[in-house]
Amino acid sequence: MTTDPGNGRMRTQGERIQFGTSASHDLIDAQGKTIIADAVVAKIAGIATREISGVYDVGGGTARVVGALRDRIPGARVNHGQGVAVEVGEKQTAIDIGIVAEYGVALHELAVGIRRNVIAAVENMTGLEVTEVNITVFDVVLLDQGDADTDTRPRVQ
Repeated sequence: MTTDPGNGRMRTQGERIQFGTSASHDLIDAQGKTIIADAVVAKIAGIATREISGVYDVGGGTARVVGALRDRIPGARVNHGQGVAVEVGEKQTAIDIGIVAEYGVALHELAVGIRRNVIAAVENMTGLEVTEVNITVFDVVLLDQGDADTDTRPRVQ
């Protein structure tokens, strides 16, 4: 049996400590400092962006090309932070996201949805205050246009 630091009660072998039960939500307190890496915030923001209907892809032209090349490598992992740039301080973060939207989606409403989802995800998971989420729409894609982009046949014979 050991003492649970969250509430001072004794816990048995194998019982898991509950997170989020502490009264303190600060990243810096008398017991120590928590540092959230830029890559972690970028990954959370990227995943939260992809959850929104109407987002075709995340990233601009170069990031998407690199991502497409990475996808062709067997065993390669998806880079969820692709197309996301962040600045992380001790208590706050600012996020820049580039997207490709599906044609027909109201871009201003899409941006609002992305912004809300990203702020909620980052603030809930990290405890950082999100000061701004800037969204750049790099392109609009027809859903059947994605297949035409992968056509590698020469145009002339």
